[in-house]
Amino acid sequence: MIPILKKNEALPDELPSDAFVVLINKPKGWTSFDVVNKIRHALKIKKVGHAGTLDPFATGLLIIGVGRATKQLQQFMNLDKRYRAVIQLGVETDTYDVTGEIVRKEKTDSLDKERVILAVEEMKGEILQMPPMFSAKKVNGTPLYKLARKGKQVERKAVRVKIHKAEVLSWNSPFLKLDLLVSKGTYIRSYAHDLGQRLGVGGHLFELERVQIGSYSVDHSFDINEFVDYWKTKVKRLQ
Repeated sequence: MIPILKKNEALPDELPSDAFVVLINKPKGWTSFDVVNKIRHALKIKKVGHAGTLDPFATGLLIIGVGRATKQLQQFMNLDKRYRAVIQLGVETDTYDVTGEIVRKEKTDSLDKERVILAVEEMKGEILQMPPMFSAKKVNGTPLYKLARKGKQVERKAVRVKIHKAEVLSWNSPFLKLDLLVSKGTYIRSYAHDLGQRLGVGGHLFELERVQIGSYSVDHSFDINEFVDYWKTKVKRLQ
């Protein structure tokens, strides 16, 4: 049984340095690889991986596998994910998120809360979703984002995903805050874009936090430096 390290929970009596999983709260501005690289250097272990990428502008739960535990990461990738998302309606970008170039602007005066809630309700359940060009999804072995950066558009196949839950937390025009529970493979950026299209004003993903993967919560995750400090203390204590 591979141990899973969680913040504020009792640690296993024996913790193999080359086979465990740890929950990390990714900070804004870091890539998922930045987190992996930090742990790799701090622990001096080459084999470190993660179960599901988060974009640099996003925050929240990353499940990190260390050493032999990297072979167990697939089981986490297949789990449902829960997000807190802020969508800015009335502004559409080429990346479908806040990092992109603005390609469309519309007024949101005509949108009332009832209309927004109805659109959100209509996008629940099983839906077809087009992967964004600015994504790591590969076409003929090449990540889409590399083609997008060259100004190339390629044909993509729509993917069937499931929106288990979509609850409106607040609507302060033009910002919509949602609690989303989705199946694996769901792009929240594409969801934001598609919702904007449905409402006729465009939209993009303004903020994103992954709060849960399966039953694993960001509330039980370590800040990256917090985990590194813990590890140094643990190693020193065992020496």
